[in-house]
Amino acid sequence: MDARIRRHAELLVDHCTDVGADDDVIIAAPTQATDLVVALYERLGERGARPRTWWQNQRASRAYHRTMDVEDYRPTRADRSAMAAADVAILIDGRTNASELSDVDPAKRAAVSRARKPILRERLDGTRWVITKHPTPADAQRAGMSTAAWADLIYDAIDVDWDAIREHQSTLAAVLDDASTLRLVVGERTDLQLSIDGMAALNDDGRENMPGGEVATVPVVDSATGTVAIDFPVRESGREIRDARLTFDDGTVVEADASRNAALLRHVLDTDDGARRLGEIGIGTNPGIDRITHTVLLDEKMAGTVHVALGEAMSECVPDDRTYNESARHVDMLVDVSEDARLEADGDVIQRNGEFVID
Repeated sequence: MDARIRRHAELLVDHCTDVGADDDVIIAAPTQATDLVVALYERLGERGARPRTWWQNQRASRAYHRTMDVEDYRPTRADRSAMAAADVAILIDGRTNASELSDVDPAKRAAVSRARKPILRERLDGTRWVITKHPTPADAQRAGMSTAAWADLIYDAIDVDWDAIREHQSTLAAVLDDASTLRLVVGERTDLQLSIDGMAALNDDGRENMPGGEVATVPVVDSATGTVAIDFPVRESGREIRDARLTFDDGTVVEADASRNAALLRHVLDTDDGARRLGEIGIGTNPGIDRITHTVLLDEKMAGTVHVALGEAMSECVPDDRTYNESARHVDMLVDVSEDARLEADGDVIQRNGEFVID
């Protein structure tokens, strides 16, 4: 087994979720990630924990969704009870065919998201969790890279000094903690203004995302105003939404268009009321990610990008007495801020053309 896989498992168990001997652990993984699951079982055995695995198969999922009636989706009682009882959830992504679900009705994708929301809520409310990526040839092809180069990129982004990353990001996190407003301007195509008053900043040092490497916060629910142009394709149900453009008023998307798959974008927005509002704005900082790979877990961490997410807000950033944007969706969308761009906090520029201008 590649030693980097064992290092990956070590980080997931030790750094991300701090598994102990009394913990019940759920691992959700595709069969392509078997080596990583084996390495996780070895590490969990050393810790004395008790794992179980939910194996995933894209072909089976496609067959199910193409025959399922959109009105019949619901979470299984077994999955809900298992997640409620679990102490830790390790969620692994890795594709055999990045377009396997491309011929599934988008309305069914929205129905799946709504049906899974109670399971998501169980995970967010009572479980230590992490989402990660295992390298596969299909994802390498989508990134336009060889299988070996793709694996190198993933492991280089994962196996870093996460304590140093957290320290490096701490100044930016402090700025967002103290700020009341953010404004993102890119040329003449993006001018988005948000209130983040009272919201906490997330200093992502690879706990819930591995790889991590971003600083993020949550907009006040009704505050987003203006227009944002999305510079990179958004992958949704095996298809690409290109050149998305969203206009907000009083926190809600009032206009949406795209040069490709605009109807799919509207299906995302129609999932529920919360899908039309922003649940996150994040700034990428990971030094090991230097290109767009069309895998959002990595792309949103790339320096020189800012991402906004439609849908579910990050609960850890929202005080108990504040309104929390709820949705079955959380769709990250990336903006290129490397040229003719600035990010302001309370009117002061904190990032210009992808470079931070704070001490």
